[in-house]
Amino acid sequence: MYAEERQQQILSLANAEGRVEVASLADVLRVTQETIRRDLDRLESQGLLRRVHGGAIPPSRLDFEPGLSQRDATASAEKGRIALAALGLLPVRGTVLLDAGTTTARLATALPADSELTVVTNSLPIATQLAGRPRVTVQLVGGRVRGRTLATVDTWALTALASLTVDVAVVGTNGFSAERGLTTPDLAEAGVKKAMVAAGQRVVALADSSKYGNDQLARFAQWRDVDVLVTDTGLENPTYDALRAAGTEVVIA
Repeated sequence: MYAEERQQQILSLANAEGRVEVASLADVLRVTQETIRRDLDRLESQGLLRRVHGGAIPPSRLDFEPGLSQRDATASAEKGRIALAALGLLPVRGTVLLDAGTTTARLATALPADSELTVVTNSLPIATQLAGRPRVTVQLVGGRVRGRTLATVDTWALTALASLTVDVAVVGTNGFSAERGLTTPDLAEAGVKKAMVAAGQRVVALADSSKYGNDQLARFAQWRDVDVLVTDTGLENPTYDALRAAGTEVVIA
């Protein structure tokens, strides 16, 4: 197979599946991973693909935001491990901000039954999930509800968050990288996430490795704003080192 034919096949797979991985492409096309990386670099230089950690995505996905069910099914095992690792970063008693998201929702589910916390959240699913806990006080941030994420956003949410100081703010993210920090495709959610970061005396970010390198439209935090990143084992050691060099503690679940 000529390089042009191989690259066309890679492009077709990326558009059909939404993402391609270097290792799987090498197996399918029976070439080395280095050959695939060169193919992906060439396709990116032509504007046909965008390189992300371990593979590439079509440019049309850069601002794509999947729904809750699709997001929850992605990297499910990793999200579970990240949530359990994040438990040790929360106070037994005190105040916690939980951002809307599928990994933060896993953390809410994992909270011990004897937790005596005040949980402030802009997530309808998380508020509903914790409302029946007798020792947890739930404060739901008001605002416009985004149908895609079931998160409250806009002026009411920002006004409420501006008046808060919490022990720990836990935020999720759609994309992260050593260079760009934490990013999300929606400007309204970016504003709320930024306000949550400002409200936390300690800021914990939860992000599985599939989001690395997938920088989105709006940055809501730089690494100097984040005390701890909890992620999984899917990144290479130089990446962990780069994040630590930016001043953020990295916990690998």
